[in-house]
Amino acid sequence: MPERYKPLRFSNAGMRGLKVSATLSLNDRVREMWETGQDVYHLGFGESRFPVHPKISEALKKNAHQRSYLPALGILELRETIARFYEQKFQLKVSPERVVVGPGSKSLLYALTLALGEEIILPRPSWVTYAPQAHLIGKPITWVPTFPEENFILNIDTLQECMAQSQQELGNPELLIINSPNNPTGTMMPPEKIEELADFAREQGLMVISDEIYALIAHGKIPHTSIAQYYPEGSIILGGLSKHMSLGGWRFGVAILPPGRAGKALRDALQTIASSIWSCVAAPIQYAAIVAYSNDPDIDEYITLCTRIHAIRTRYLYNTLVELGVPCVEPTGAFYVFPSFKKWEKALAARGVHNNEDLAIYLLDKYHLATLPGTAFNCASNSFCLRLSSSYIDAGTDEKATKLIEAYKANPNPTTFIDQHHPRLKEVAARLAEFVHELNQ
Repeated sequence: MPERYKPLRFSNAGMRGLKVSATLSLNDRVREMWETGQDVYHLGFGESRFPVHPKISEALKKNAHQRSYLPALGILELRETIARFYEQKFQLKVSPERVVVGPGSKSLLYALTLALGEEIILPRPSWVTYAPQAHLIGKPITWVPTFPEENFILNIDTLQECMAQSQQELGNPELLIINSPNNPTGTMMPPEKIEELADFAREQGLMVISDEIYALIAHGKIPHTSIAQYYPEGSIILGGLSKHMSLGGWRFGVAILPPGRAGKALRDALQTIASSIWSCVAAPIQYAAIVAYSNDPDIDEYITLCTRIHAIRTRYLYNTLVELGVPCVEPTGAFYVFPSFKKWEKALAARGVHNNEDLAIYLLDKYHLATLPGTAFNCASNSFCLRLSSSYIDAGTDEKATKLIEAYKANPNPTTFIDQHHPRLKEVAARLAEFVHELNQ
């Protein structure tokens, strides 16, 4: 151990090879650049920026006096409300006993990964948190590639091949993590693919964690479908308030557990983990969340409105890339696009850009466009993929986001909405065009 660290000694098993979350790290760098007066166009951080709905804000204020420890898995009234919410929104029969809340879906994911299985199965690309959490817990990963020509949808044959290879190498892949709508690609698994995956998971005895945090931000022709509709006995659903209600900083997540004895055993395991790590979700947040999940018509209308705005902005970014000839799968949910610049590999190499990270740095340094490299999502470093988020641009403050909502209500025409109220998003398009023109010279 290096002398300079004494008396601290770090755990190689837990920390070696890990880095700070790419999204949070980039956000810090962008803030530093802003503080020094540099104008950066933030396409890197997937934070929905719409204001807190007034009914939810008022509920938090009214419950500021709530200061006692609450049940580790959540108060009964909240779990009952969430169960009704999932039944109405997603047609899932959920009892309150199957509902668990935690301080963000990240914490619940960590607890679930800790409690279940010996090895993890992950699609590639996938969200930046899945692999590091498996690493922290010390569980091997079986990677399953997905491909742009298949809209990055998990292919059952490929999944089976990767599992068979892992088993041949004495592996035991048994816990699959999926995410639809997907981060980073913005794509969604069609219902028929979900059903096919459910049948395969049942046949193989797989456990499935389905991260559905973007479920209410589906904005294409593909309806959101939960795998729990077809495979309730082996699926755990993750959700929360961070995306569709723009409440990422409140740190509130939900897990819907399987029914029956297996679900109860998992509930007991999560209770043990929660009581040993986070005790409970902050009391005022739990009481405010009752309002957020109440199926209130005003809040439902607000979710729909924000989703439509996300759709227009994301679609504009996608159309910009397509018109420039940049390969990019069509987003149908969330607020991400996932283009690849590999067709310009030689032109990029001439500029000292040899991988995803170089590309992201080049765009940040020369064009002040902050993006995330595909490597952060476990793509090959030479794929020249980037994740671009539409959620922050022109909505960096509550005041700006409120004006966007008012403008959309006044005139929801997508072209007018972009042209008249999105100067920074249009500038992003112009800078992307300048970059592609540079590569084509």
